[in-house]
Amino acid sequence: MLALVAEREGPGVAGLVTDEMLHHRMRDAHGGQRIQLRERLGIAHPKLLAAITTMDGEVEHPLSTVALVARVELSARQIERLFRCYLGMTPSDYYRALRLNRARHLLRLTSIPILSVGLTCGFVSASHFSKSYARQLRRTPSEERLGAAALPVTVAEMSGRPVRTTAGARKASRG
Repeated sequence: MLALVAEREGPGVAGLVTDEMLHHRMRDAHGGQRIQLRERLGIAHPKLLAAITTMDGEVEHPLSTVALVARVELSARQIERLFRCYLGMTPSDYYRALRLNRARHLLRLTSIPILSVGLTCGFVSASHFSKSYARQLRRTPSEERLGAAALPVTVAEMSGRPVRTTAGARKASRG
C-alpha cells in the first residue's frame, strides 16, 4: 500500500503515512522507532536534509529564513530552490506543515491545553494557531482534540497540498 501511495503522491507523502501508522515496520531491539529522514522523504541532498533537521529541532521557536540559511550555509535563493525542487513547496510552507503536524500529534495524544500546544509548536497566539490549523487541516484544534472521527485527515491534507472540496471538484470538472 505504501508503494502505491509513493507512486501516486510521492515518497514524502508515503513517509508521512508511515509516521501515522502505529507500526510502520518490524524492527529489531536496536532499531530506531522512526525511519531515517533520508529514507522517509526520499531525499539525499545533504543541505536540504540539514535544513529539515534544523527545522525539526526548532519547532517551538521557529527560525527565520535568514537564521535557517545561516545554519545550513546556503543562500535564501538556494534553499528556496531546493525545497521547491525536492518537496514542491517553499521552506516556510514546509516549516508550517511540520509545526502543524507536531501540533496534531500533541492534540491527539496528550491532554496539554490547546493554547500550550500552539505555543509549543511555535505559534504566537491562540488565534494564529487556530486559523493556521483550520486552514491546513480543515478542522479546528478543538475538533481535533475531540477526535472528530467524521472529519478524517486525508493523504493530501498531510502533504500540505491544497484540498478540493466535493463542490470544488464538481465545479472544476465542469470547466
